[in-house]
Amino acid sequence: MLWAGSVGAEVKIGFVNSQRILNDAPQAAKAKKKLEKEFEKRDQELVKLSKQLQTTQESLEKNSVAMPESERRTKEREFNELNRDFLRKQREFKEDLNLRQNEEMAAIYERVNKVIKGIAEAEKYDIIFQEAVYANQRIDLTDKVIKALAETAK
Repeated sequence: MLWAGSVGAEVKIGFVNSQRILNDAPQAAKAKKKLEKEFEKRDQELVKLSKQLQTTQESLEKNSVAMPESERRTKEREFNELNRDFLRKQREFKEDLNLRQNEEMAAIYERVNKVIKGIAEAEKYDIIFQEAVYANQRIDLTDKVIKALAETAK
């Protein structure tokens, strides 16, 4: 054990595996489902638009030789507009999804930190590390944190 302050005073140390907590916490699974539902319609719209874009491109490639020049240019312009629209919607989708994921994760991190602090205070830990190169199983509090999160998720 580490010695701090006065001789003989033991420092109680704990460790948690943050990544495992985030993977196993019921709050994380709930947030993932919430985001999937929230963004499902927009995702389906992008898939539909992508298929439409692909069909338009295939049609243009297949029929462009037989088309009059003016019609071919019009079709190419329509394709380019559709492509720009798709890319814009795709970028906005990714930005919005990323923003919402960050919001949900911030709430989960806040809850996890409260649970860890509660365990630290209740069991009189002096320090709890969230990352370590090595930690003995004896000081690993990860399962305890996940269990506490599961109880608060009910």
